Amino acid sequence: MSAVQEWVSVCGFADLLPERGVCALVHGHQIAIFRDFGGGVYALGNLDPFSGAQVLSRGIVGTRGAEPTVASPMHKQVFSLSSGACLDNPAIAVPTYPARVNGGEVEVLA
Repeated sequence: MSAVQEWVSVCGFADLLPERGVCALVHGHQIAIFRDFGGGVYALGNLDPFSGAQVLSRGIVGTRGAEPTVASPMHKQVFSLSSGACLDNPAIAVPTYPARVNGGEVEVLA
């Protein structure tokens, strides 16, 4: 039996600063939300798989080539904001969630 997914409002778009992360608790899961300078929004699991700490929302946002990324504040492994893949260890990834802006609110499909 699979759970039904729904769009959940997590914060106002204007409250989400570019190149900064915030964490939202959605259906019992910590989700890191990011906004880029172009207005794109991304959502990843907040758990750093290397340290076991819920800290990715506090990571350093940047790019590798054209890939938007976040570096864990713990051990600095870099994750793709688009795919969740660890760019330093391809065998590791964090979950991603579809994110959108709707009526001035950032929503996550969870």
